Amino acid sequence: MTSTHETAPPSTTPLARTVRGSGPGLLLAHGAGGGIEANYGPILDGLAARHTVVGVDYPGAGDSPRSLTPLDVDTLADELVAAADAEGVERFAVSGYSLGGPVAIRVAARHPERVDALVLSATFAYADTRTDLVASVWRQLLAADDPRLLGEFVQLMALGEGALNTLTPDEVRAAAELITATVPPGTGDQVELVRRIDVREDLAAIAVPALVIVTAADPLVSPTLQRALAAGLPGSETAELPTGHLPFAERPQEWLALITEFLERHREGGGL
Repeated sequence: MTSTHETAPPSTTPLARTVRGSGPGLLLAHGAGGGIEANYGPILDGLAARHTVVGVDYPGAGDSPRSLTPLDVDTLADELVAAADAEGVERFAVSGYSLGGPVAIRVAARHPERVDALVLSATFAYADTRTDLVASVWRQLLAADDPRLLGEFVQLMALGEGALNTLTPDEVRAAAELITATVPPGTGDQVELVRRIDVREDLAAIAVPALVIVTAADPLVSPTLQRALAAGLPGSETAELPTGHLPFAERPQEWLALITEFLERHREGGGL
């Protein structure tokens, strides 16, 4: 897919925006059931130390109102670019985490003249059978009246084995309560988009430097699916992080270093 796509219509209600720092532009695309603060909060200051960071919370996340219609990847991509426009950021790299990965790829496909680089973490180009099944169960648990089970499922699928095994039963129960108390209202809509999204046809046309950060102990998005994305992205680099699906919780400083060092290296080499 190319920039010949028509621009998607904007949301009727503005989405909540995060803007920090100064320097080269860096757009952030978050994951399903997350938000800019929830997914990037532990590394936002580090990113903003070198970049003008711009992110939006998807409908139903953060302070953004829930959408009245099914979510669409083109609209999310264009909303992110519209936020950059509003902040006067003409060119930018895009960091996409989990569901934000295919959103970032679609930004690069629809607006290739604007994008300098991609950093894709714990992510996928489409939902394979396993990922679709996980998302289906997640969606059903969101609809069921069993917050304890939902909280336990999210921990089981999000944390790497090592991190999960450090928790005591009391800590697991407390974490489950916190998870269910803070689930964004649009999580179900975002999980449904995980099941439908497919940007494989975009990959071959992506011509900017790209780093795929594989979360190698990820129970939610399998490392195999993450590596398949890297294999389909021409000239991409791959780095492996020994963490589950939450690098911002398990290894935030290592995650930050991978992102910033990649962007700095390509900037110094004239690629950004």
